[in-house]
Amino acid sequence: MENEQEKEFSKEPMQPIENTSSTEENQDISFNSRIPLDELKAAVTQLKDNLSKVIVGQKDFVELLIVGLLADGHVLIEGVPGIAKTVTAKLFAKSIKTEFSRIQFTPDLMPSDVLGTSILNVNSSEFEFKPGPIFSNIVLIDEINRAPAKTQAALFEVMEERQVTIDGKEHKMQPPFMVLATQNPVEQEGTYALPEAQLDRFIFKIKVDYPSVEEEVMILQSHHERKQKNPTDLIEAVITPVLLNKYRTQIHEIVIEEKIINYIAQIVTKTRNHPHLFLGGSPRASIAIMNAAKAFAAINGRDFVTPEDVQKSLNPVLGHRIILTPDKEMEGMSTENVIEMIVKSIEIPR
Repeated sequence: MENEQEKEFSKEPMQPIENTSSTEENQDISFNSRIPLDELKAAVTQLKDNLSKVIVGQKDFVELLIVGLLADGHVLIEGVPGIAKTVTAKLFAKSIKTEFSRIQFTPDLMPSDVLGTSILNVNSSEFEFKPGPIFSNIVLIDEINRAPAKTQAALFEVMEERQVTIDGKEHKMQPPFMVLATQNPVEQEGTYALPEAQLDRFIFKIKVDYPSVEEEVMILQSHHERKQKNPTDLIEAVITPVLLNKYRTQIHEIVIEEKIINYIAQIVTKTRNHPHLFLGGSPRASIAIMNAAKAFAAINGRDFVTPEDVQKSLNPVLGHRIILTPDKEMEGMSTENVIEMIVKSIEIPR
């Protein structure tokens, strides 16, 4: 009986929060924003338009990449082969006027191949540090789950602390620093599951789906019209590191009321003692939700966080952090179903 109720309950889509204020009131709030967000909002629009020159559809995917960038987080991109995960990440990186590097993870990749190593200088008879490809601003790690655990663990420090320690010496990363990692959920042979400690360092896990029929037609037409042209040639850098730092500073100043903070805390706390979950969200998950909600507010021209911003952040932030109990996983329940149950059980702050 309980299982039937759960299945019936999970079929209902998450209802959007009803906006009690009028459109005119919302516009007034936006125009009278205490933090000038017009430039940030325009830059986000320009970035989306820039990527739409090549990328067809995938609006949610692109928006989450932008929010992850503004929230100073790393993003894990999951999807089957051939749906433009890597291409989108590369074009996104090219839209930011920063240094970019790509690392193809393979089973024989060593930590020193990623981080760098100390090499003896024959002339000075001293060891000199030679930085690895991780020393860049935006780093694309393609097929991250193909490298063994030892190499994956090498990313722990750099993703969390923005530094690499080699031979007892700390080497700081130059901001901005963002890791975009892709993985294929279908193939199991020759892959290594990402440990929870590493998954927790990604602000979002974005699941990329197949395009619709209409979008696939547009993709075919676009490829036909482009002929042999390189799609990256159509993309230009539209945001500089100076502007990005300015936008991030503005997002830190976004107002979040105590009732919204309590709302986030209640949601994450409920994941820790929910009967359907083996593992709940950590305080790092709460911080990630808050930072993402602030970024969602900013790209919509608001200098305050609403419950809607929090709800939009939940699935991409919590989906890869919480783990279902084995029996619920066997029943076909998803983490999205549990998040929906938790949201519906908590009163929305007004």
